[in-house]
Amino acid sequence: MSILEQIKKDRIIAIIRGIEQDKLLDTCHALYAGGIRMIEVTFNQASATGNQETYEAIKSISKALGDKVCVGAGTVMTIEQVELAAKAHAKYMISPNMNKTIIKRILELGAAPIPGVLTPTEIVDAYEAGAEAVKIFPIAKMGGVDYLRDITAPLNHIPLLAVGGVDMDTIGDYIEAGAMGVGLGSNLVDKALIRENRFEALTMLARKFVEHAMKTSC
Repeated sequence: MSILEQIKKDRIIAIIRGIEQDKLLDTCHALYAGGIRMIEVTFNQASATGNQETYEAIKSISKALGDKVCVGAGTVMTIEQVELAAKAHAKYMISPNMNKTIIKRILELGAAPIPGVLTPTEIVDAYEAGAEAVKIFPIAKMGGVDYLRDITAPLNHIPLLAVGGVDMDTIGDYIEAGAMGVGLGSNLVDKALIRENRFEALTMLARKFVEHAMKTSC
């Protein structure tokens, strides 16, 4: 199954950012139990050790759940990060911005690039540069569902992922408006639940998001 097919099928990418190593696999197992099948682990640009930590996290999840979950890298902004993510077996790489050099290298290493864009011009530029899909980010702050619906009308040939501020109340609206799927960070990957080891509650939260996402036809 291609990355596009997987996103269209599962509709949700859970975004793992800043989760402690000792809680990482419990978090991923809880998300999987709730129906999540795609997990993105982000790089931290401000951390001196962030690249290596993200590499280890992706590798760890891939080893533990690679046959069950499609694991990718997020906040990929440098060639070093692209190469580390590929080495850790990330199947897709998501960025907050669009960089044609990064897209090219991701493709060379056999992964799917999903750059972050906002305007119609950026969307088309990224797609023509080889993006598998594009991430509309930050969607909620920049017009939300109405904006997505407006840009989907002339650009319905380009796969769009809605990220940034998507919640339980709006997830179905984004999919109905034309998003092939959504990226969910803290609204799904609840750090309070993780910190308190409430992984069953995290599973229940994930299940609710999946139910809401699946109610709507693409």
